[in-house]
Amino acid sequence: MSTSTITAPAAPADDTRAVTMPPARKRRRGKEDQEKVAGHAPMTGPEKVRLVFAHIGVYIAAAIFLAPLVYAFFSAMKPNQEIFSMPPTLIASEVRWTNFIDVFSYGPFLSYIGNSFFVAIAGTLVVLAVSTMAGYAFGRLRWKGRDAVFVLFLATLMVPAEVIVIPMFIVMQWFGWVDTYQALIFPFAFTAFGTFLMRQFFRGIPFELEEAARVDGAGPIRTFLQIILPLSKSGVAVLAVFTFLGFWNSYLWPLIVTVDYAAHGTLPIGLASFSGLTGTRWDLQMAAAIISMIPTTVLVIALQKHLVKGISMAGLGGR
Repeated sequence: MSTSTITAPAAPADDTRAVTMPPARKRRRGKEDQEKVAGHAPMTGPEKVRLVFAHIGVYIAAAIFLAPLVYAFFSAMKPNQEIFSMPPTLIASEVRWTNFIDVFSYGPFLSYIGNSFFVAIAGTLVVLAVSTMAGYAFGRLRWKGRDAVFVLFLATLMVPAEVIVIPMFIVMQWFGWVDTYQALIFPFAFTAFGTFLMRQFFRGIPFELEEAARVDGAGPIRTFLQIILPLSKSGVAVLAVFTFLGFWNSYLWPLIVTVDYAAHGTLPIGLASFSGLTGTRWDLQMAAAIISMIPTTVLVIALQKHLVKGISMAGLGGR
């Protein structure tokens, strides 16, 4: 009696052979797979060269823009007679840090700073309230003649500010607001720029959110306060920064409408006060200019993330 043995079929050669890969190659392949999934292909040689030149160009542009600020900072610590010395030097023979302190004893500079802060903050709050509500009315609500009124509203951007200075001053005289804080704030509270910016930002928000709120029984005011406005923080930040800078750096209108500079004068007027009949204190003026740049610089740096996001999203309105 013969016995037969059953043998299993031999496995293919590829299955029986263990595939070994060096660890470095595994890491490289895993990184390539991740880049493929993320949609980022490795850069080629020409792309790397262009990236290097782009970085170099950015650094050169930054150096060109920073050079005057650096020179102004070091000039603020020079003696007055060495400001325009030839050949020009970055660091003077004597470094006077006391110039930043002497600024406050030369005139009511502390009052100028306080007035500028009050006018800029109050004006910014008024502009934000007016522009957000007007932008919501033009961008989200439907009413007869909306587009025609908006076009007329935008037409005011083509009128230079110097043209309306005299009419605004006459209106301030009618109200009795000459040499008051109201005259420094309210004439620029109803700007078409802020309304246009917020309208474009509001139109980028999906209309389905507003329709869902309407289904739940929310009216236009509640929808604006609880849905539209919280989603527009970046746009509000952009408008707040631009408005604050506008009030902070305004010179012509405060110079015209202010009589008592010590009581209601702002920083630009304070900077001009260092020039008089007896000469100009360039050292103190440079120090005052550096001090006046600190609040705006801190504000821009603090809101940089919102600025970039808000500016990029403001152009997507009406999609």
